Amino acid sequence: MRRVLVFFVGIIAVFIAVAVISVRNINRDASGSDWVNHTHSVILETEDLRADLLVGDGAAHTYALTADPRDRAVSASAVSNVEEHLELVAALTRNEPAQKELVSRLSPLVNERCAFIRSILASQKSGNTTAVRGLLARDAGESALNDIQRALQKIKNDELALLTERDTASFLQAQTTRWTVWAGVGLDVVLLVIAGLLIRDDIAARKRASAVLESANQELEGKVRERTLELSSANQKLTAENFERRWANLGLEHQLHYDRLIINSINDLVLLLTKASNITRINTAVTRTTGWESHELVDRPFLKFVAIESGTPAPLFEPVAQAMEDGRELRELAATVADKRGKRLPVRMTLFPLRDGNNVVGCVIILKLVEPAVRGEDSAMVQPN
Repeated sequence: MRRVLVFFVGIIAVFIAVAVISVRNINRDASGSDWVNHTHSVILETEDLRADLLVGDGAAHTYALTADPRDRAVSASAVSNVEEHLELVAALTRNEPAQKELVSRLSPLVNERCAFIRSILASQKSGNTTAVRGLLARDAGESALNDIQRALQKIKNDELALLTERDTASFLQAQTTRWTVWAGVGLDVVLLVIAGLLIRDDIAARKRASAVLESANQELEGKVRERTLELSSANQKLTAENFERRWANLGLEHQLHYDRLIINSINDLVLLLTKASNITRINTAVTRTTGWESHELVDRPFLKFVAIESGTPAPLFEPVAQAMEDGRELRELAATVADKRGKRLPVRMTLFPLRDGNNVVGCVIILKLVEPAVRGEDSAMVQPN
Protein backbone atom coordinates (compact mmCIF):
# COMPACT_ATOMS: atom_id res chain seq x y z
CA MET A 1 0.00 0.00 0.00
CA ARG A 2 2.90 2.33 0.74
CA ARG A 3 4.32 1.77 -2.74
CA VAL A 4 0.95 2.59 -4.31
CA LEU A 5 0.79 5.75 -2.21
CA VAL A 6 4.28 6.73 -3.39
CA PHE A 7 3.22 6.33 -7.03
CA PHE A 8 0.09 8.42 -6.48
CA VAL A 9 2.21 11.11 -4.83
CA GLY A 10 4.46 11.01 -7.89
CA ILE A 11 1.43 11.38 -10.21
CA ILE A 12 0.23 14.39 -8.22
CA ALA A 13 3.75 15.89 -8.26
CA VAL A 14 3.94 15.52 -12.05
CA PHE A 15 0.50 17.06 -12.44
CA ILE A 16 1.47 20.01 -10.23
CA ALA A 17 4.75 20.50 -12.11
CA VAL A 18 2.91 20.47 -15.47
CA ALA A 19 0.32 22.89 -14.13
CA VAL A 20 2.97 25.27 -12.74
CA ILE A 21 4.97 25.28 -15.98
CA SER A 22 1.82 25.72 -18.08
CA VAL A 23 0.53 28.58 -15.93
CA ARG A 24 3.95 30.24 -16.00
CA ASN A 25 4.06 30.02 -19.78
CA ILE A 26 0.48 31.27 -20.05
CA ASN A 27 1.39 34.26 -17.88
CA ARG A 28 4.41 34.90 -20.09
CA ASP A 29 2.16 34.70 -23.13
CA ALA A 30 -0.20 37.20 -21.49
CA SER A 31 2.65 39.60 -20.74
CA GLY A 32 3.93 39.03 -24.28
CA SER A 33 0.49 39.90 -25.60
CA ASP A 34 0.57 43.14 -23.62
CA TRP A 35 4.02 43.86 -25.03
CA VAL A 36 2.77 43.16 -28.58
CA ASN A 37 -0.14 45.55 -28.03
CA HIS A 38 2.34 48.13 -26.74
CA THR A 39 4.52 47.66 -29.84
CA HIS A 40 1.54 48.06 -32.16
CA SER A 41 0.57 51.21 -30.28
CA VAL A 42 4.03 52.69 -30.86
CA ILE A 43 3.86 51.82 -34.56
CA LEU A 44 0.36 53.31 -34.93
CA GLU A 45 1.35 56.49 -33.10
CA THR A 46 4.42 56.98 -35.31
CA GLU A 47 2.30 56.46 -38.44
CA ASP A 48 -0.33 58.91 -37.17
CA LEU A 49 2.43 61.42 -36.34
CA ARG A 50 3.85 61.11 -39.86
CA ALA A 51 0.43 61.50 -41.48
CA ASP A 52 -0.64 64.49 -39.39
CA LEU A 53 2.72 66.20 -39.93
CA LEU A 54 2.41 65.84 -43.72
CA VAL A 55 -1.21 67.07 -43.60
CA GLY A 56 -0.27 70.04 -41.41
CA ASP A 57 2.71 70.98 -43.57
CA GLY A 58 0.75 70.68 -46.80
CA ALA A 59 -2.22 72.64 -45.45
CA ALA A 60 0.13 75.37 -44.19
CA HIS A 61 1.71 75.78 -47.63
CA THR A 62 -1.74 75.83 -49.24
CA TYR A 63 -2.90 78.44 -46.71
CA ALA A 64 0.18 80.54 -47.55
CA LEU A 65 -0.97 80.58 -51.16
CA THR A 66 -4.78 80.79 -50.82
CA ALA A 67 -5.30 82.38 -47.36
CA ASP A 68 -8.32 80.08 -47.03
CA PRO A 69 -9.33 79.83 -43.31
CA ARG A 70 -10.28 76.20 -43.82
CA ASP A 71 -6.70 75.34 -44.76
CA ARG A 72 -5.49 77.19 -41.66
CA ALA A 73 -7.90 75.22 -39.44
CA VAL A 74 -6.80 71.92 -40.96
CA SER A 75 -3.12 72.79 -40.51
CA ALA A 76 -3.54 73.98 -36.91
CA SER A 77 -5.50 70.85 -35.97
CA ALA A 78 -2.91 68.60 -37.61
CA VAL A 79 -0.03 70.34 -35.78
CA SER A 80 -1.85 69.92 -32.46
CA ASN A 81 -2.34 66.23 -33.23
CA VAL A 82 1.36 65.89 -34.13
CA GLU A 83 2.37 67.18 -30.70
CA GLU A 84 -0.05 64.79 -28.99
CA HIS A 85 1.29 61.83 -30.98
CA LEU A 86 4.86 62.84 -30.14
CA GLU A 87 4.03 62.93 -26.42
CA LEU A 88 2.39 59.49 -26.66
CA VAL A 89 5.37 58.00 -28.52
CA ALA A 90 7.72 59.42 -25.87
CA ALA A 91 5.56 57.97 -23.08
CA LEU A 92 5.29 54.55 -24.74
CA THR A 93 9.06 54.27 -25.30
CA ARG A 94 10.26 55.65 -21.97
CA ASN A 95 11.20 52.13 -20.77
CA GLU A 96 13.03 51.23 -24.02
CA PRO A 97 16.49 52.89 -23.97
CA ALA A 98 17.19 52.56 -27.70
CA GLN A 99 13.77 53.82 -28.76
CA LYS A 100 13.86 56.56 -26.14
CA GLU A 101 17.12 57.85 -27.61
CA LEU A 102 15.58 57.89 -31.10
CA VAL A 103 12.55 59.79 -29.84
CA SER A 104 14.81 62.29 -28.04
CA ARG A 105 16.53 63.01 -31.38
CA LEU A 106 13.19 63.13 -33.22
CA SER A 107 11.48 65.56 -30.82
CA PRO A 108 13.57 68.67 -31.73
CA LEU A 109 12.99 68.05 -35.44
CA VAL A 110 9.24 67.69 -35.02
CA ASN A 111 8.96 70.66 -32.65
CA GLU A 112 11.01 72.81 -35.03
CA ARG A 113 8.75 71.84 -37.94
CA CYS A 114 5.60 72.53 -35.90
CA ALA A 115 7.00 75.93 -34.91
CA PHE A 116 7.73 76.69 -38.58
CA ILE A 117 4.16 75.75 -39.57
CA ARG A 118 2.71 77.93 -36.81
CA SER A 119 4.90 80.83 -37.95
CA ILE A 120 3.50 80.56 -41.50
CA LEU A 121 -0.07 80.40 -40.14
CA ALA A 122 0.47 83.40 -37.85
CA SER A 123 2.16 85.52 -40.52
CA GLN A 124 -0.45 84.75 -43.17
CA LYS A 125 -3.31 85.40 -40.74
CA SER A 126 -1.84 88.83 -39.87
CA GLY A 127 -1.48 89.62 -43.60
CA ASN A 128 2.34 89.80 -43.48
CA THR A 129 3.00 88.26 -46.88
CA THR A 130 6.62 89.42 -46.81
CA ALA A 131 7.27 87.35 -43.68
CA VAL A 132 5.49 84.39 -45.27
CA ARG A 133 7.66 84.60 -48.39
CA GLY A 134 10.76 84.88 -46.19
CA LEU A 135 9.78 81.79 -44.18
CA LEU A 136 9.08 79.79 -47.30
CA ALA A 137 12.37 80.91 -48.83
CA ARG A 138 14.34 79.79 -45.76
CA ASP A 139 12.40 76.53 -45.36
CA ALA A 140 14.43 73.36 -45.80
CA GLY A 141 11.18 71.89 -47.07
CA GLU A 142 11.42 68.33 -48.21
CA SER A 143 14.80 67.81 -46.57
CA ALA A 144 13.42 68.55 -43.08
CA LEU A 145 10.41 66.31 -43.62
CA ASN A 146 12.64 63.54 -44.94
CA ASP A 147 14.78 63.70 -41.80
CA ILE A 148 11.68 63.37 -39.66
CA GLN A 149 10.29 60.53 -41.76
CA ARG A 150 13.61 58.67 -41.62
CA ALA A 151 13.62 58.95 -37.83
CA LEU A 152 10.03 57.74 -37.68
CA GLN A 153 10.82 54.86 -40.03
CA LYS A 154 13.79 53.89 -37.84
CA ILE A 155 11.53 53.75 -34.77
CA LYS A 156 8.96 51.72 -36.70
CA ASN A 157 11.57 49.28 -38.05
CA ASP A 158 13.02 48.75 -34.58
CA GLU A 159 9.57 48.06 -33.16
CA LEU A 160 8.84 45.60 -35.98
CA ALA A 161 12.13 43.82 -35.28
CA LEU A 162 11.24 43.56 -31.59
CA LEU A 163 7.79 42.31 -32.57
CA THR A 164 9.33 39.56 -34.72
CA GLU A 165 11.63 38.60 -31.87
CA ARG A 166 8.71 38.41 -29.46
CA ASP A 167 6.66 36.31 -31.90
CA THR A 168 9.54 33.82 -32.08
CA ALA A 169 9.78 33.70 -28.27
CA SER A 170 6.01 33.18 -27.99
CA PHE A 171 6.16 30.32 -30.48
CA LEU A 172 8.95 28.64 -28.52
CA GLN A 173 7.01 29.07 -25.26
CA ALA A 174 3.94 27.53 -26.87
CA GLN A 175 6.05 24.59 -28.06
CA THR A 176 7.52 24.18 -24.58
CA THR A 177 4.05 24.22 -23.01
CA ARG A 178 2.78 21.67 -25.54
CA TRP A 179 5.67 19.27 -24.97
CA THR A 180 5.50 19.72 -21.20
CA VAL A 181 1.80 18.87 -21.12
CA TRP A 182 2.18 15.79 -23.34
CA ALA A 183 5.23 14.57 -21.43
CA GLY A 184 3.38 15.01 -18.14
CA VAL A 185 0.31 13.17 -19.44
CA GLY A 186 2.47 10.29 -20.70
CA LEU A 187 4.37 10.03 -17.44
CA ASP A 188 1.11 10.09 -15.45
CA VAL A 189 -0.29 7.25 -17.63
CA VAL A 190 2.82 5.14 -16.99
CA LEU A 191 2.62 5.81 -13.26
CA LEU A 192 -1.09 4.94 -13.23
CA VAL A 193 -0.41 1.60 -14.96
CA ILE A 194 2.30 0.73 -12.45
CA ALA A 195 0.02 1.81 -9.58
CA GLY A 196 -2.74 -0.45 -10.98
CA LEU A 197 -0.39 -3.44 -11.01
CA LEU A 198 0.66 -2.71 -7.45
CA ILE A 199 -2.99 -2.45 -6.39
CA ARG A 200 -3.68 -5.86 -7.95
CA ASP A 201 -0.81 -7.41 -6.00
CA ASP A 202 -1.99 -5.67 -2.85
CA ILE A 203 -5.52 -7.08 -3.27
CA ALA A 204 -4.10 -10.62 -3.61
CA ALA A 205 -2.03 -10.10 -0.47
CA ARG A 206 -5.09 -8.84 1.37
CA LYS A 207 -7.05 -11.98 0.42
CA ARG A 208 -4.32 -14.14 1.87
CA ALA A 209 -4.28 -12.04 5.00
CA SER A 210 -8.08 -12.29 5.24
CA ALA A 211 -7.85 -16.07 5.50
CA VAL A 212 -5.34 -15.75 8.30
CA LEU A 213 -7.54 -13.22 10.07
CA GLU A 214 -10.57 -15.49 9.79
CA SER A 215 -8.80 -18.15 11.79
CA ALA A 216 -7.82 -15.59 14.41
CA ASN A 217 -11.36 -14.28 14.90
CA GLN A 218 -12.39 -17.05 17.29
CA GLU A 219 -9.44 -16.31 19.51
CA LEU A 220 -10.35 -12.64 19.42
CA GLU A 221 -13.94 -13.32 20.57
CA GLY A 222 -12.72 -14.47 23.94
CA LYS A 223 -10.46 -11.50 24.25
CA VAL A 224 -13.36 -9.22 23.24
CA ARG A 225 -15.49 -10.54 26.11
CA GLU A 226 -12.67 -9.84 28.51
CA ARG A 227 -12.22 -6.39 27.01
CA THR A 228 -15.95 -5.72 27.32
CA LEU A 229 -15.76 -6.26 31.05
CA GLU A 230 -12.79 -3.90 31.24
CA LEU A 231 -14.66 -1.26 29.21
CA SER A 232 -17.69 -1.55 31.48
CA SER A 233 -15.48 -0.80 34.44
CA ALA A 234 -13.85 2.09 32.56
CA ASN A 235 -17.29 3.45 31.65
CA GLN A 236 -18.27 3.63 35.27
CA LYS A 237 -15.04 5.47 36.01
CA LEU A 238 -15.71 7.95 33.15
CA THR A 239 -19.21 8.56 34.49
CA ALA A 240 -17.75 9.57 37.82
CA GLU A 241 -15.22 11.82 36.08
CA ASN A 242 -18.04 13.51 34.11
CA PHE A 243 -19.81 14.37 37.34
CA GLU A 244 -16.57 15.84 38.68
CA ARG A 245 -16.08 17.86 35.48
CA ARG A 246 -19.63 19.26 35.73
CA TRP A 247 -18.99 20.35 39.30
CA ALA A 248 -15.73 21.99 38.16
CA ASN A 249 -17.59 23.88 35.39
CA LEU A 250 -20.21 25.07 37.85
CA GLY A 251 -17.42 26.23 40.13
CA LEU A 252 -15.84 28.14 37.26
CA GLU A 253 -19.18 29.82 36.43
CA HIS A 254 -19.57 30.84 40.07
CA GLN A 255 -16.01 32.20 40.06
CA LEU A 256 -16.71 34.29 36.93
CA HIS A 257 -19.89 35.58 38.59
CA TYR A 258 -17.91 36.58 41.66
CA ASP A 259 -15.30 38.28 39.45
CA ARG A 260 -18.02 40.41 37.87
CA LEU A 261 -19.41 41.26 41.29
CA ILE A 262 -15.94 42.29 42.47
CA ILE A 263 -15.33 44.52 39.42
CA ASN A 264 -18.77 46.12 39.70
CA SER A 265 -18.23 46.76 43.41
CA ILE A 266 -15.23 49.00 42.66
CA ASN A 267 -16.19 52.69 42.86
CA ASP A 268 -13.49 53.74 40.37
CA LEU A 269 -14.16 53.48 36.64
CA VAL A 270 -12.83 50.14 35.30
CA LEU A 271 -12.54 49.36 31.60
CA LEU A 272 -11.10 46.32 29.81
CA LEU A 273 -9.40 46.96 26.45
CA THR A 274 -8.32 44.72 23.58
CA LYS A 275 -4.82 44.87 22.06
CA ALA A 276 -6.31 47.27 19.48
CA SER A 277 -7.38 49.69 22.29
CA ASN A 278 -11.10 48.97 21.87
CA ILE A 279 -13.35 48.74 24.94
CA THR A 280 -14.64 45.20 25.69
CA ARG A 281 -16.15 45.57 29.19
CA ILE A 282 -16.95 48.26 31.72
CA ASN A 283 -18.07 48.17 35.33
CA THR A 284 -21.24 49.76 36.68
CA ALA A 285 -19.27 52.74 38.00
CA VAL A 286 -18.68 53.88 34.40
CA THR A 287 -22.41 53.98 33.68
CA ARG A 288 -23.17 55.52 37.07
CA THR A 289 -20.57 58.28 36.64
CA THR A 290 -20.79 59.11 32.92
CA GLY A 291 -24.25 57.95 31.92
CA TRP A 292 -22.85 55.77 29.09
CA GLU A 293 -24.42 52.32 28.91
CA SER A 294 -22.31 49.24 28.20
CA HIS A 295 -23.66 48.76 24.66
CA GLU A 296 -22.76 52.38 23.84
CA LEU A 297 -19.07 51.89 24.71
CA VAL A 298 -18.27 48.26 23.93
CA ASP A 299 -16.26 47.83 20.69
CA ARG A 300 -15.61 51.59 20.56
CA PRO A 301 -12.06 53.08 20.59
CA PHE A 302 -10.89 53.95 24.09
CA LEU A 303 -9.41 57.32 23.02
CA LYS A 304 -12.84 58.43 21.74
CA PHE A 305 -14.05 58.19 25.35
CA VAL A 306 -10.97 59.25 27.31
CA ALA A 307 -8.59 62.08 26.39
CA ILE A 308 -5.07 61.83 27.85
CA GLU A 309 -3.71 65.29 28.62
CA SER A 310 -0.55 66.22 26.71
CA GLY A 311 0.67 68.39 29.58
CA THR A 312 1.48 65.48 31.86
CA PRO A 313 5.15 64.94 32.83
CA ALA A 314 7.08 63.04 30.14
CA PRO A 315 4.15 62.89 27.70
CA LEU A 316 3.92 59.74 25.65
CA PHE A 317 2.91 59.23 22.01
CA GLU A 318 -0.23 57.07 22.10
CA PRO A 319 0.60 55.89 25.63
CA VAL A 320 -2.04 53.15 25.83
CA ALA A 321 -0.96 51.38 22.65
CA GLN A 322 2.72 51.89 23.51
CA ALA A 323 2.28 50.52 27.03
CA MET A 324 0.57 47.37 25.70
CA GLU A 325 3.29 47.03 23.07
CA ASP A 326 6.00 47.25 25.77
CA GLY A 327 4.02 45.19 28.30
CA ARG A 328 4.39 47.75 31.09
CA GLU A 329 2.09 49.55 33.49
CA LEU A 330 1.08 53.20 33.45
CA ARG A 331 0.16 54.95 36.67
CA GLU A 332 -1.56 58.20 37.53
CA LEU A 333 -1.71 59.71 34.05
CA ALA A 334 -3.80 62.90 33.94
CA ALA A 335 -6.81 62.51 31.62
CA THR A 336 -10.42 63.53 31.16
CA VAL A 337 -13.45 61.34 30.47
CA ALA A 338 -16.53 62.52 28.59
CA ASP A 339 -19.90 61.87 30.19
CA LYS A 340 -23.10 61.58 28.19
CA ARG A 341 -23.98 65.26 28.73
CA GLY A 342 -20.71 66.38 27.11
CA LYS A 343 -19.05 67.24 30.38
CA ARG A 344 -15.33 66.46 30.78
CA LEU A 345 -14.48 64.84 34.10
CA PRO A 346 -10.83 64.98 35.27
CA VAL A 347 -9.43 61.56 36.18
CA ARG A 348 -6.16 59.81 36.97
CA MET A 349 -5.59 56.84 34.68
CA THR A 350 -3.79 53.63 35.65
CA LEU A 351 -3.11 50.81 33.14
CA PHE A 352 -2.32 47.17 33.87
CA PRO A 353 -1.45 44.86 30.92
CA LEU A 354 -3.33 41.54 30.59
CA ARG A 355 -1.01 38.68 29.65
CA ASP A 356 -1.64 35.24 28.15
CA GLY A 357 1.67 33.59 28.84
CA ASN A 358 4.30 35.95 27.44
CA ASN A 359 1.87 37.78 25.14
CA VAL A 360 -0.02 40.94 26.06
CA VAL A 361 -3.64 40.45 24.87
CA GLY A 362 -5.19 43.60 26.34
CA CYS A 363 -5.20 45.73 29.44
CA VAL A 364 -7.26 46.89 32.42
CA ILE A 365 -7.81 50.66 32.75
CA ILE A 366 -8.75 52.19 36.11
CA LEU A 367 -9.94 55.79 36.04
CA LYS A 368 -10.03 57.54 39.41
CA LEU A 369 -12.04 60.77 39.59
CA VAL A 370 -10.05 63.83 40.64
CA GLU A 371 -11.61 66.34 43.06
CA PRO A 372 -12.81 68.92 42.32
CA ALA A 373 -14.72 67.22 39.53
CA VAL A 374 -14.47 70.23 37.17
CA ARG A 375 -11.14 71.79 36.01
CA GLY A 376 -12.38 74.15 33.33
CA GLU A 377 -15.24 74.78 31.02
CA ASP A 378 -17.34 71.86 29.81
CA SER A 379 -16.48 70.64 26.35
CA ALA A 380 -18.91 70.02 23.57
CA MET A 381 -20.91 66.82 23.75
CA VAL A 382 -18.81 63.78 22.64
CA GLN A 383 -20.32 60.73 21.02
CA PRO A 384 -18.07 57.63 20.87
CA ASN A 385 -17.73 56.31 17.32
